[in-house]
Amino acid sequence: MRHRVAHRKLGRTSSHRRALLRNLCTSLITSERLITTLPKAKELRPFVEKAITLGRYGSNATATPADIVHARRTAADYFIGGHGEQKTRAYKKASLHIEPATGGVAALDKLFDSIGPRFADRNGGYTRIIKLGFRKGDGAEIALIELIGSEVVPTRVKEEKPAKGAKKDAKKDDKATDKKAKGKTEEKSEKKAKAKAGSKKEEPKVEEAPATKSTRKKKDSKES
Repeated sequence: MRHRVAHRKLGRTSSHRRALLRNLCTSLITSERLITTLPKAKELRPFVEKAITLGRYGSNATATPADIVHARRTAADYFIGGHGEQKTRAYKKASLHIEPATGGVAALDKLFDSIGPRFADRNGGYTRIIKLGFRKGDGAEIALIELIGSEVVPTRVKEEKPAKGAKKDAKKDDKATDKKAKGKTEEKSEKKAKAKAGSKKEEPKVEEAPATKSTRKKKDSKES
């Protein structure tokens, strides 16, 4: 019986489990939402909230520089490694190339710059878990874990209603265009009919062949 056993082992050793949680914590802080299995999300929640509490301490107005440094160094243990902003040149006269911070360094900066002040007046409960059903294949239960305040708000575009009388004017314009189109088609059909009648009247004349000696003899015999 598992009485008074707090955490889940997640089928991993202690070092592997710690690395998994640090990786998930880094991804959650940088993107503010994460889809994973439900046991991992439940195990990640207290791990992340401790880091956010340290971010609140470091962003407090009454904190001394020593307190801020101590909070940042303690919170760095909750993230994976990375490098800070790097400035490099391909050669001496080349333009300066700035590479942004990556991994845990970027997550740590975001934690103390934006997420800590956001939750300054909130005592715990920084995350939300939403169940998403079961995964195809192994049937594992999936969940979405996100920070409070990172919800996607759909924007509805209001359709502008046409002004009064605009529909009537549109109908009148449609009728006028229909009349014009009918008139043009009637004119085309009349022209085609006239062209056909003219072609029937003007039949080509068949020219008679010149009379030969045999035809002349036949004519003379008939007349006699």
